[in-house]
Amino acid sequence: MEEKIKKPMCYSYVKIIPVDFELDLRMESYNNRTGRNLEVTRTEVFMFKILVVEDDLELNQLFCRTLVRNGYVALGAADAAQALDILEEDNVDLIISDVMMPGMDGFEFVQQLRDARMTLPVMLITAKSDIRDKQSGFHSGADDYMVKPVDLQELVLRVQALLRRAKSVSERKLTFGNTKLQYDTWLVEDSCGSQILPQKEFQLLYKLLSYPGQIFTRQQILDDIWGPDGYVDSHTLDVHISRLRERFKKNEDFEIVTIRGLGYRAVKKAE
Repeated sequence: MEEKIKKPMCYSYVKIIPVDFELDLRMESYNNRTGRNLEVTRTEVFMFKILVVEDDLELNQLFCRTLVRNGYVALGAADAAQALDILEEDNVDLIISDVMMPGMDGFEFVQQLRDARMTLPVMLITAKSDIRDKQSGFHSGADDYMVKPVDLQELVLRVQALLRRAKSVSERKLTFGNTKLQYDTWLVEDSCGSQILPQKEFQLLYKLLSYPGQIFTRQQILDDIWGPDGYVDSHTLDVHISRLRERFKKNEDFEIVTIRGLGYRAVKKAE
């Protein structure tokens, strides 16, 4: 007999406001005792909606409660199939997904989202800390990766960073310290002035600064910037990296670092 997976509790508010749960409970208790109907006055604001895909019910609900307490709408799914059903019916701003799940695993889930041209940010969470698993996650299209046991405060901070980054991408602009990039005009402004870059140089810099600290292999960059069918080799990429380094050698915010045997990443410049 096939065991049914218990579906996690879903928080399906269309609009939610930052909640002080202890204050709400005290107010509810006071109203029950006195028969009055006082309400806590707050300003209503639209909140981001986050889908949590995790087959461990307790962990799923822990993540959902943590997100709600930090002002987000949280939807729970026990596996990738449930998550896809939710995505068909609801707009979601970010996904937090386990890797090891029954049926479709987290890597396959993210790959399916990217194949369907869904660009919303995805954070993968797994018990495995092996670098090969992290590489598999990023290659599938994940935007971030956390290893269990998860620090809830760090989880919230990473969610905030991913949502800020996604907002910048949708607005086609990016800010990194005092450096500003305008995607539609290929314009870069920093403390040294402003300059319009050649298209490929701009796209390369935009990609690296969109994911600070993340390592991109040479092949990843070539595929993303020049396309998988582009007839260019790694020397072309090296030339573009050298030009960017020369252009921004006095930039106070970032530097492009070579990771020997892997590729490149942009990091915050040490003070």
